[in-house]
This record gives sequence, structure tokens and C-alpha cells, in this order.
Amino acid sequence: MRDAILFYCQHVLGMGHLVRSMALARALADRFRVVFLNGGRVPRGLPRPAGVEFVDLPPLGFDAMEQLVSHDSRRPLEHAQRERRETILRTFHRVQPRAVVVELFPFGRRQFAEELLPLFDEARAAGAHRPLLVSSLRDILTTGHRDQVGHDERACTLANRYLDAILVHADPHFARLEDSFRPEQDLRVPVFYTGFVVPGTARPVGPRRTRRLIVSAGGGLAGGPLFRAAVEAHAILWRRERLRTTVVAGPFLPEADWRPLRRAAREVAGLELRRSVPNLGERLLDAAASVSQCGYNTALDIVCARVPALVMPCSELGRDEQWVRARRLERLGAVRVLEPERLDGPTLAAEVRELLGFRPSPVALDLGGAPRTVALLDEMLGGTRLGAAADEQRVGGGLGP
Repeated sequence: MRDAILFYCQHVLGMGHLVRSMALARALADRFRVVFLNGGRVPRGLPRPAGVEFVDLPPLGFDAMEQLVSHDSRRPLEHAQRERRETILRTFHRVQPRAVVVELFPFGRRQFAEELLPLFDEARAAGAHRPLLVSSLRDILTTGHRDQVGHDERACTLANRYLDAILVHADPHFARLEDSFRPEQDLRVPVFYTGFVVPGTARPVGPRRTRRLIVSAGGGLAGGPLFRAAVEAHAILWRRERLRTTVVAGPFLPEADWRPLRRAAREVAGLELRRSVPNLGERLLDAAASVSQCGYNTALDIVCARVPALVMPCSELGRDEQWVRARRLERLGAVRVLEPERLDGPTLAAEVRELLGFRPSPVALDLGGAPRTVALLDEMLGGTRLGAAADEQRVGGGLGP
């Protein structure tokens, strides 16, 4: 019997957390039995990795005001929360995992503490045979909380109380945990940088690019303004450049935004509208240019494809990590950045025309996050002492012991 890993993922607005977590689960399944606790909606058509057992919790997410809501009309929020807590603990006892990997918590997802802290307490109660508790983090945390100092202090307290390790899925030369996490107390948990997590293996960049612009916004929940401007810009670009445009709207784009886009796509030559594509990164390999937000997965697709890219980072609900990522990539010469207040059709068309002459600089990032995560967990569960490795990669600046 292979060692079991219980992997918890809760996505609330987009689907970047889900895509990254699924990529990790796919890699882990080659070595471990992986049981995946999925807490959000799974877009239709998104493939689930083979060899991974999925336990779908009653789906929760955020509304436009960042209030927690149930996405199952048959289950009011309180009923869904109670069922989720029971399912999580029941699954934990059934699986008896050697490790529990929780995406983002306690550094985010505080609204889900009522179902995660009972899981952590149950794991700790197992005594000498307890599983490892590991937090899985993206490159940059959100720092736009109303009480950021208090948020970081609470997260650090919980991390020190429960966690055995923190895995940061980033290249430490690009982003380090202390850049976006600054508690006043010391973080006493070993921190490991795995490298960025890239789903699959992309084919090489082709020698020729087609005359096509790809416009995307991750899951699409906040993509309406960008897509409306892109449709207006397309008319100018088609007339002057004969540049075709594909808008990948995303599965979570509200119907109120989707319907007028569909009407526009029927009436305008050279404009293609898609709800989703199997692999955006593959599309970017052949595209002349990309216009998008700057989430974790999209940014990596841009870097891997070396496509001329204009990014307009999402800052909905005070979230700022996309801006930090975008400005760092801009300084490396990998992308151009457009501020949201400048967004309209003519401005976007002018920016894209300049983008067609832009040659992005190659960016050398560690993209081995998935296999490195497998290796780290394998070492931890094998009882290998990780102190030296942790010391080499541990965050500094007052966060270490």
C-alpha cells in the first residue's frame, strides 16, 4: 500500500488555485495515494488528473462583495458548512493519511478555519503516528487586508502551532515569502521553495507566429471590462492590422457579460469567442500577442511561451498579488503593463499595436515545482532529516527561528 496524502484545495474567485493544486496532485499520484478534497466549483471540461481520488465538498465561494456563499442551491450556507466539516473529518479517518497538504491556509482562507482547524486538531490528536501538516503556497500572498499586521500575526501563530513545513511554489530569486508575509513574531516552521508549478510539459515555441491576439482573464469572474474593451479594440486592429482576436472568456464570466460578447462575436469579422480552451499555454506558443490579467498560471504561460504580452493585473476586492507579479515581470523585460484606469478600446488597440513590435526578454525561472514537491514530501515521510535543506531555503529577515 502506498502512503496516502490528503490534499485540500478551496478556490473562491478564479481557478488558479485549483489548476496549480491539480497539477501537484497529478505529480504526487505517481508516488502516493492522493485523495483530493475539492471545496469549489469545477469548471465543465477541466480534466481531473488520473489516479487521484476526488472528494467534492458542497461548493462554496465568494460573491462580488467577498461574502461567503453556497454554490449549491439545494444547500443553504450553514448546511453546506456543517456537511463539509463532517465530510472532511470522515475522509481523514477513512484515508488515514501520512500527510495532509492544505492549499493557502492559514496564510489565507480564514473564512474556512471552522472546517480546517478541526482537521488540524484531529491530526495532532493522533500522537506519535500523526500525519505531517503542510501548507502549500503560491509565489506571492495577498497583502491588501484591512488589518494586515493582525492577519499576518494570526497566520504565524497558527502556522507555528500546527504546521510541520511550508512549501512555497516559486523561484526564490523571483519571490520570497517574506516579501508578502511580515509578522512581528518569528515563524518557526521550515520553509521550502519548490520552484514554480507548471501543468504538463509544453512543446517548444514554434518558429512562426500566427496573426492572432489571445485575450484572457483566468476564470473570467472579473474579466468583463477587459473583454468589452478587447471587442472594441478588435474592430480597429482588424481594420489596420488584419489581426484576428480570440477571446477566452473563462468559465466563471457572469452571463450578463457573456451574452453581449456572444452577440458581438457573431457580428464582427476576425473575432472568435471561446468560453475556455483545453490549454491556454499551447495557444500562446503560436500567438502574435497576448492580453490578459496576471495570475500565477497565466504569468507562467506567458513566460514559457515567450509571447509578446500586455498584462492588466486584477485588483478586485483589494487583492494586490497580481500587481506585484506584473511589475516584477515588467522589470525583467518579460511583459508590458496596462493600468486599469487607462482601459478602453482605442487605448487597448494602440497598446496592442506597440506590443506587436515588442520582443520579450527570456526569463530563467525554476519551473520544477511539481517534481520537487513530490521529492520533498517523499523525504519528509521517509524520515530523512530536512534541517540542512530547510536552512538553505528558509525565509530570512526575522521570519526564521
